Amino acid sequence: MVIFDEFKLTGKVAIVTGGYSHLGSAFTEVLAEANANVVIAGRDSKKAELLMNRIGEKLHESSVDFVYMDISSTESIRCAFREVWEKHSKVDILVNNAVYCKHNILENMTDEEWNYCIDGTLNSLFRCIREITPYMKKQKSGSIINISSMYGMISPDFRVYGNCKDQLNPPNYGAAKAGVIQLTKYCAVWLAKYGIRVNCISPGPFPSHNVQRNKEFIDKLRNKVPLGRIGKPEDLKGALVFLASDASSYVMGHNLVVDGGWTIW
Repeated sequence: MVIFDEFKLTGKVAIVTGGYSHLGSAFTEVLAEANANVVIAGRDSKKAELLMNRIGEKLHESSVDFVYMDISSTESIRCAFREVWEKHSKVDILVNNAVYCKHNILENMTDEEWNYCIDGTLNSLFRCIREITPYMKKQKSGSIINISSMYGMISPDFRVYGNCKDQLNPPNYGAAKAGVIQLTKYCAVWLAKYGIRVNCISPGPFPSHNVQRNKEFIDKLRNKVPLGRIGKPEDLKGALVFLASDASSYVMGHNLVVDGGWTIW
């Protein structure tokens, strides 16, 4: 066997929630590059279509589709997964990437803002795991990959933000992402007997294009990274394919940190 064959996803069906977002686009693209049948799950069909067209121009023979999903709604999640199952008769990979959150500083944060982010960053992942599990149990296999964050492991260094209060990482986001890591471990143990693997990726500093316009802030981020640069979405591709594929067939409940070394200082 050629070792690289273990990374191929030919014939696999993968769902990526928020698959057209800053990081989600890279997840969708690399799964297509690995020959999976990819389904972008989200609320914005226009953004999905733009990405699908871009991938189609690049790969020509890729299979990327869209299904409507509102991760705040259990019924919407159920309908989306049912639609994918009825079309493909299988679901091999779920990338739990989509989130929603409201930002504020600690002393000004309202109960509504706190709860909104916990729901959109942690509870929504739980809903997706719960609703995909019956399908993966039927086929006695599956790989669930939850997307956490370095801020689920460490506190932000507030010195980096300075006067950039609009970029300040809120307390509800980090608390929810820490919960994602623990939920990953719990689900990995619970679902192992069904042949379902559950793992996690914790990206480090991957600021969006809008954030990157603030050069002063980006310079401060860069100086915190041992590798000396911020992350690019494509830096996450290898980690995702590894966890999605048979190359990680004996990896369970793992939190794969992709942060340029940020958390090792």
